[in-house]
Amino acid sequence: MKICIFGAGAIGGLMGAQLARAGADVSFIARGPHLAAMRERGVRVISDEGEVVANVRCTSDPRELGVQDYVIITLKAHSVPAVVESMQPLLGKHTAVVTGVNGIPYWYFHEHGGKFAGTRLTSVDPDGLQWTRLGPERAIGCVLYPAAEIVEPGVIKHTYGKKFPIGEPSGERTQRVVALHEMMQAAGFDAPIRDTIRDEIWLKLWGNLCFNPISALTHATLDVITSDPATRAVSRTMMLEAKRIGDQLGVHFRVDVEKRIDGAGAVGAHKTSMLVDLENRRPMEIDPLLTVVQEMGRLVGEATPTIDTVLALVKQRERMAMQAA
Repeated sequence: MKICIFGAGAIGGLMGAQLARAGADVSFIARGPHLAAMRERGVRVISDEGEVVANVRCTSDPRELGVQDYVIITLKAHSVPAVVESMQPLLGKHTAVVTGVNGIPYWYFHEHGGKFAGTRLTSVDPDGLQWTRLGPERAIGCVLYPAAEIVEPGVIKHTYGKKFPIGEPSGERTQRVVALHEMMQAAGFDAPIRDTIRDEIWLKLWGNLCFNPISALTHATLDVITSDPATRAVSRTMMLEAKRIGDQLGVHFRVDVEKRIDGAGAVGAHKTSMLVDLENRRPMEIDPLLTVVQEMGRLVGEATPTIDTVLALVKQRERMAMQAA
């Protein structure tokens, strides 16, 4: 099984190292000092369970790798449109594209059913490149729950989590999703096949759409955001606005708002990815986490006043941070 990890940062490197040790033919697309270190010494993953070192083929040029069985995208979601054309040498007739990105993916309304089937979301796929060049029919959904970070080039610290739910947009149990499940399980991950992968996507998004921007605006960690009455109330209101949209789209939320907030708080003094990006003067994942929810709200006729307000503030925060960089 040939698997290319496109964007082999912390999570991608973790996935690739474990998959390679399980026998998959893994390759990495990466860049900069991290790429150079992995080429020279392999990728090293450190966790409470010990240390894993895997030597895989690493490059910045997909043309060197040829057609793959699976391309697992673990880039920041807003970075994907810019690299769609460079992915083309990896894609054959039967290649599956596994979208391991935060937020709502480009293929969301493919095989959705109902009046919104086939709708394209401009906030996450502004020029339609992912839909037309990657193709929604290639897509397999994947939700990333583990936490990891690059502590130095080529070295990844796996903090917690092994869960990567996967699923076809249609909900079918296809041969390709079963094969991916089996390989990921062999790699030591918990990769349940969901017949409603969109529910899983929304469950993670539900927290990300409020905790991420609030943390970027306040510099507070999850424990603070969820325990402070004022920021907890803002989070709750944003989540309820999003839930009304999800309800209209047939999403089933298996936990209630308070339990979801408490679950985030239990993680402790954790900085969200958006706050980390802000501190490092990197673009934040605003559109796939917030703008897309606003767009979907307009689609189903649901107002999102609190989401709109927080979205405006965090976009201005990003502009000011990038000007100061």
